Amino acid sequence: MTATIDYGNLMHRAMRGLIEEVLNGVKVNGLPGDHHFFITFDTMHPDVEIADWLSDRFPNEMTVVIQHWFADLDVTHEGFTITLNFGDNPETLYIPYDSIQTFVDPSVEFGLRFESQSEEETSENAPEAPMDEMVEPEEPAAEERHAAEVVSLDQFRK
Repeated sequence: MTATIDYGNLMHRAMRGLIEEVLNGVKVNGLPGDHHFFITFDTMHPDVEIADWLSDRFPNEMTVVIQHWFADLDVTHEGFTITLNFGDNPETLYIPYDSIQTFVDPSVEFGLRFESQSEEETSENAPEAPMDEMVEPEEPAAEERHAAEVVSLDQFRK
């Protein structure tokens, strides 16, 4: 048995489970109301599957938007597959949850940011390792949207 509880990994699993549950709801019922998602992921993750031209254009990270047009959404415990339109060119992507860096739904000012493995490893010996936190949605040309407030999990610690 380990000497400490690994809260960081427990939080990662819980938040990725939340993303899985949300995407399963979208798969069954579609996107309700004004909901839409900005998902930034690590294109270098070994399990990411994207077209070569996308990986050439986005060699480190990529943000996809799930909003008006998407197809073939398939959700598993490890990740999801989705077909998105890139300039009238549909492409199928597989995005494992472990590759996700941010998940944002600007319509309700909700967002999650995941610390990368290297950040976790370097902060492993710190007195308090940084936790995953809520993030401010960033949406291009969204003057009509309200800015979201960043909520850090640290503020709820005692």
